[in-house]
Amino acid sequence: MLHHLTARIAALALGSMAAAGIAHADDNDGGPPITPYRPSVSSPAQLPAPGQLELELGGQRRSDGQSLRNSTPYLLKLAFDDKWGVLVGGEAYVWQNGDLGRSQGVGDTTLTLKRAWIVDDATAFGMEFDVKLPTANDVIGSGKTDYTINTIFSRNLGPLHMDANLNATQLGQADPGTSHTQIGASASFSTLWSGPWELTGEVSGTHRNGADNGMQLLAAVTYSPTRRLTFDVGIARSFRPRPMATSLFTGVVMPLARLW
Repeated sequence: MLHHLTARIAALALGSMAAAGIAHADDNDGGPPITPYRPSVSSPAQLPAPGQLELELGGQRRSDGQSLRNSTPYLLKLAFDDKWGVLVGGEAYVWQNGDLGRSQGVGDTTLTLKRAWIVDDATAFGMEFDVKLPTANDVIGSGKTDYTINTIFSRNLGPLHMDANLNATQLGQADPGTSHTQIGASASFSTLWSGPWELTGEVSGTHRNGADNGMQLLAAVTYSPTRRLTFDVGIARSFRPRPMATSLFTGVVMPLARLW
């Protein structure tokens, strides 16, 4: 499984380096900057530039000592104006090895309608309405449809930028004796480090009646050679529920096309 992920991350890196030249030319042409949502769990309130289709693509490896999961998460973002936009995301492919044996295939797909309220240059609010479609097989995914409402508060705090999320998910499938409703919360903080380098730290968690609470810490570094291209690499550690799990990830954000 590891060699599959390594090959795909290498292909991603080569494609991204080629895209860097294109993005640099677009940057000189005065194209709008990208709006990365990676690498944190928290979503920002802000939408991409209207009419600009953006792609976020990555590689992720998650291990808890008992199972191993390699995946290629993706996200397509398009804003109609500065208030409304749509997102389509999921896992382009998953390689998994655990208690149920080995499995691979396409992951689940999430469709999102997003509304933003921009207060000023420093403050914004947002809401996301998600539907997760069970496009994965029953070993990789839950096999059921989930619905999520996510509320967002984004704020510049001096040198720090904060994205705070509070959400509720109605799960299509839950273990006996556990609730179908899950509450999630996260807060991400990012700051410029040096030149095009930026540091990100995040804490997130979940609560569901009858189930163990979730808790995760994340740290990442991003590099933006232009305002239209961003690379990231980082690590996340899930302390709960047990067994604890570690995720390593890398990715890229770039514009695909200007539709209007």
